[in-house]
Amino acid sequence: MKEQFLERGWTVVEETEEADCYIINTCTVTNLADRKSRQFIRRAKKVSPNAVVAVTGCYSQVKPEELWDMPEVDVITGNGDKPHLIDLVEDCLKDRHRIRKVLEYGELKDYTDRGIILSMEGRTRAYIKIEEGCNRFCAYCLIPFARGRVRSRDPEEIVEEARALIEKGFKEIVLTGINTALYGTEEGFKEKYGVKEDGIESIIRMIDSLPGDFRIRLSSLEPTVVNAEYVGRLMKYPKLCPHLHLSIQSGSDKIIRAMNRHYSRQDYLDIVKVLREYDPGYGITTDIIVGFPGETEEDFEDSLRMVDEAGFLKVHVFKYSKRKGTKAESMKDQVRGEVKNFRSDRLMEAGDIAAGEFFAKERGKVRTVLFEEVLKNGLVTGYTENYIRVYADASENLLNEFVKVRLEEAYEDGMKGTVIPER
Repeated sequence: MKEQFLERGWTVVEETEEADCYIINTCTVTNLADRKSRQFIRRAKKVSPNAVVAVTGCYSQVKPEELWDMPEVDVITGNGDKPHLIDLVEDCLKDRHRIRKVLEYGELKDYTDRGIILSMEGRTRAYIKIEEGCNRFCAYCLIPFARGRVRSRDPEEIVEEARALIEKGFKEIVLTGINTALYGTEEGFKEKYGVKEDGIESIIRMIDSLPGDFRIRLSSLEPTVVNAEYVGRLMKYPKLCPHLHLSIQSGSDKIIRAMNRHYSRQDYLDIVKVLREYDPGYGITTDIIVGFPGETEEDFEDSLRMVDEAGFLKVHVFKYSKRKGTKAESMKDQVRGEVKNFRSDRLMEAGDIAAGEFFAKERGKVRTVLFEEVLKNGLVTGYTENYIRVYADASENLLNEFVKVRLEEAYEDGMKGTVIPER
């Protein structure tokens, strides 16, 4: 969206500055996300009362009428019309009429290509969106309704974008989507594009074969889609980072079933075993929800044990948020807020302990770091291939370079290390 506006002669300013137009790309994964979007809409109009406020994204897709009732909103589109947002904004500017254009769920059928994206916020890591939509319908989640059915991007377009970004100097290519594991799973996809591998493996193979000094990272994979055998096949691609974000959501088989997620805690641990056999320091990050309807203390203890058994590098903890229109909204035994708060605190503590143990096992190892920025304290920071954030005393000339670093001790939210000089 930013590139489209720049191409039309617009100038991008900071979100706190006066502007002719504010684009608010909304999330709706929790009630808090909805509230924050509304707050920013009101704040934008206060900063620039005459600005066009255009709202798009998941909140506007799922609850357009709620946003339309806000007088501060001038333009509203769902996810299907993002490529046309600039046209709607400029149309609104002509005579200041309000515009509302939101495709229904059933109309979100095809992947809408937005062209090759070459500008990124950072200089080292580039994100390539490869897939849209999700058809898993987890009991707590609105995303399938907000994003529609699975639509995969043309593999040749993905590879073309990756090649262009590598040529511009980006050293890390991150493949992302609404549910990246579902890439290429639509009926007829393999025949249409002539690919042999299942799912995301086809894209990894093609990008892995591109020339250049770079690495590939997956933003996430879903155990609802992949299993240990599938993940094991990915280990043969040398440029693929030994790091996965693999959402478990609960360590209790009972809660996993209630969430409509089709795997067991053992299935998950089988994947972990394959990854750690490949590299004992394989970085695994995850999401866990606390307070899902019906979650007992015993179920919660299963989640705590999962953190210990899997040895996560990072655990993202979420308190269950009731979302209208989901199956979980009407489930019995809703968990009280104070119980969610207590369990969230305990789980975050367990996650911190697991991270500390992970760092301790990595101490003394030499990892490859891609340095990204210089901090105010003079340290440079970046990430290892297995996704440990590293801090080091080093020259800024090492930014956007792969550097060998010996990991020494836990520091801030990662580890401190010493750069190993080239000989």
